[in-house]
Amino acid sequence: MKKTMALVLAMGLAVSMIGCTPKKAEQAAEAASEAVSEAVEVANEAASVAEEIAPDEKSEGVMTYAEYVAAEIDSEVVVETYVQAKQSWWEDKATVYTQDKDGAYFLYDMACSEEDYAKLTPGTKIKVTGYKSEWEGEVEIADATFEIEDGNYVASAEDVTSLLGTDGLIEKQNMFVAFNGMKVEPSTDANGNEVAYLYKWDGSGEQGDDLYFNVSVDGKTYNFTVESYLCDKDSDVYKAVEGLEIGQTVDLEGFLYWYQGVNPHITKVTVK
Repeated sequence: MKKTMALVLAMGLAVSMIGCTPKKAEQAAEAASEAVSEAVEVANEAASVAEEIAPDEKSEGVMTYAEYVAAEIDSEVVVETYVQAKQSWWEDKATVYTQDKDGAYFLYDMACSEEDYAKLTPGTKIKVTGYKSEWEGEVEIADATFEIEDGNYVASAEDVTSLLGTDGLIEKQNMFVAFNGMKVEPSTDANGNEVAYLYKWDGSGEQGDDLYFNVSVDGKTYNFTVESYLCDKDSDVYKAVEGLEIGQTVDLEGFLYWYQGVNPHITKVTVK
């Protein structure tokens, strides 16, 4: 609507220039130029929004996210998705977090050369063929192969704070998400001391191992993780968790991994 109005205005101003004095014609031309610029800007914004909310068009033989969710465990699946982050590469196998505009897919030990692993930058579109698997509640694609396709998409973190403790949270599994206004709660280390975080789940580790920490909202406490293969000891998020204090309020971002319940792999911590 704004685009149409701006274009009509621009055309009207252009017509009004006929018969004007040079000064008035110049003023009218400037006004018309501004109107056209506004129309272009509005059109670009509308196109950007439409692109963001429009569902992906899948190639022939490729599942929609809904079809993937409905597929049986151990069945073959074919999906088109976009790389969001890479966790690890080892012996020609890659573990990758991916997502399209409808949902997310965790790719575990996907066949991948080191050369191709370097090409899997955030936003890269890939077609994946593998088998839908489940391990301790985490649904993933295993024994997969892939090919790179044209296209790019990087997801914004979806705030799922209100879904914590509800059955609806698992529907966001593996997506890039945010948890806001979380309170840092104590953990108990291997010596029985209360601390803000642990190296390994039981506190028996050391710097460089996975970090575990407790946070709460609405009176319920949850255990979150910094996966060291995804974000190592030199990463900003690893250092941020090492600097946490019990009682602080934090905003968090990461991937909604699952292990015997919600176990997000956190990639960003902001202390309020």
